[in-house]
Amino acid sequence: MYRPAAPRSVRVIALLWLAAAIAAGGCSQRRPAGPAGTGNELPDQEINDFALTETDAGQPLWKLNARYAAEYSSRNLITARTVRVDFFDEKGARSSVLTAREGEINGRTRDMVARGHVVLETTEGTRLSTEELRFLNREQKILVPESQLVRVQRAHDVLTGYGFESDPNLSHYEFKRRVQATVRSRVPIEEEGR
Repeated sequence: MYRPAAPRSVRVIALLWLAAAIAAGGCSQRRPAGPAGTGNELPDQEINDFALTETDAGQPLWKLNARYAAEYSSRNLITARTVRVDFFDEKGARSSVLTAREGEINGRTRDMVARGHVVLETTEGTRLSTEELRFLNREQKILVPESQLVRVQRAHDVLTGYGFESDPNLSHYEFKRRVQATVRSRVPIEEEGR
């Protein structure tokens, strides 16, 4: 029995057209490589092991280290991943450390936003944790939006709430709403027997 060759060639041509359509569709949706959230804009500079220090009259105020950073000059923006910020007191001693998955730094004002598993821990052991935090450089102030849950632990005592304002040393802080406290003060051993 005789079979025409046309159906096989038609299938090959159809497969080639399909492959070309898939390749063309994939190319049109490809985005330039860059940090998440930057859209199609490419960074002016990309830096591994990035460091940025803010000083006042030669005295360090804070030092930021990031595993990766990208600078966008047109927006005065630096985006960073795997962020650590060391804050210093007026004597130049480290007073607290902030860590986060990612951050953004305003290149002009040096204000920062930290996002993702944000932890701020003082040298005395007070620990703040949240998912998003702003640092206002000029005011030396930490702000957490009222939409974000904040947890502050000092020794065995825990405060939680929404919205937060403080200095980087967590010396003076204020929750904005829905504050709850768990106080587990330890009783000294000599008082337990009385």
